[in-house]
Amino acid sequence: MTRSKVGVTIQSTSIFLDDRTVVLSESIARKWKVPSNQMINMRFGSYQQDVKVVTAAVPNSLRVDPALAAKIGLHQGARLTINYKPTSNTMSIGPLIGVMISRVNASSPNRPFGPITTFCKELTDACDQMGASVCFFPPKEMHANPQSLSAYSYANGSWSKRTFPIPNVIYNRLTSRKYENMSNVQQFMKDVKSRYGTEIFNEKYLNKTEVFEALRKDSTLHSYLPESYLFKNFQMLKSMAARHGVLFLKPITGSLGNGIIRIRKESLGEAYTAHSTSLAGVRRQTFPSLLAVFQSISGKLKTQRYQIQQGLDLISSEGNPIDFRALVQRGEKGEWEITSIVGRIAGSQHFVSNLARGGSLSTVPAALAKASFSTTAARASIIRRLRKASLDIAKGIETQIHSHFGELGIDLAVDRSGRVWLLEVNSKPSKDDNTALNTDNTKNKIRPSVRTLVKYARFLAKH
Repeated sequence: MTRSKVGVTIQSTSIFLDDRTVVLSESIARKWKVPSNQMINMRFGSYQQDVKVVTAAVPNSLRVDPALAAKIGLHQGARLTINYKPTSNTMSIGPLIGVMISRVNASSPNRPFGPITTFCKELTDACDQMGASVCFFPPKEMHANPQSLSAYSYANGSWSKRTFPIPNVIYNRLTSRKYENMSNVQQFMKDVKSRYGTEIFNEKYLNKTEVFEALRKDSTLHSYLPESYLFKNFQMLKSMAARHGVLFLKPITGSLGNGIIRIRKESLGEAYTAHSTSLAGVRRQTFPSLLAVFQSISGKLKTQRYQIQQGLDLISSEGNPIDFRALVQRGEKGEWEITSIVGRIAGSQHFVSNLARGGSLSTVPAALAKASFSTTAARASIIRRLRKASLDIAKGIETQIHSHFGELGIDLAVDRSGRVWLLEVNSKPSKDDNTALNTDNTKNKIRPSVRTLVKYARFLAKH
């Protein structure tokens, strides 16, 4: 798609320039055949107003009145994409992208969004380079039947709160199910979709049971799926233990590897060993029977639902299990593409690879080499399988789960025979530990994953 970018100038120095008159570069007006000295419809997000366009011999510029700028959140120097559709006599600027965030700490002007602030600034820089505008807002700013939005944006060296129209596209970065399930948040999302046609992506968390039950409906994905069910009773534990020497119990809404229980049958007798993760580390217990294991965990089942899953004989490095995180995103054509895949090696004494638990990152070839896949051909074959599995699973989620996702963190494992398995799918992948390893630590570098988010938002906004 052909695009033109304009720099926004906020200025009222002429008697004819008011909030219903804008000044546009002659060259841009000529390129897009924008009629001058006539009323046209100007749109920015959900905002639209009839304005008169006056042209001037200033390159790549759109001058607006301060009153209009304040009404819709435009700041001095903003760089936006512009296009004109003669069939509807509409000039669109933007797009305007909104990001739902969990909280704002107004007392910390340099880090108002806590650990996600750096990502928000990076997304702002990407939007500025790519001709879009972005704003950030927490649950308390989400209301039923909204006509505008109080949100935060970064401009001229600082974060500030402004009034914006409802965005063309909204990206859900809420970091807790508690926030996501608040009634005002759910109503806000419903209303902006129905009233303004706003596209919302990554609109909900996924849980492990939902993912495996959905993907089981697609026979082409069965080879990636370990045996896995919502854990219900002792009989299920007994049945799974009869088929698999190692089992995992995973909280269906868990994250960061917290609360996972690994159950392993000892080689002699009826004894079982259970390892469980917590914030304090890994706890090891031995039980004389499977029933004793069940009795020890039955209290947890009353407060937390678990997924029971077949244990896998994974590749490892010096005894530490290796798995892989693929970041799969929709790009500028709306199609799934792989942004990065990294290897994750579990820390010593751990059986999960999360960085929060002492795991470390590695390139995929290096991780496979540590796992004794010594030939280039063997490593290349597994990399191809990892890539195919990532895309197959993303498309399976799209087909089988009726929610809108624009990016997914897909955790995969490889067993000692080279077979690829799905571990889990994360609809809120971290912005810190899932990007490609990069030795270039240039300050203010914009990651490919962030650029892809903006490209997909432009695609959704048809901008």
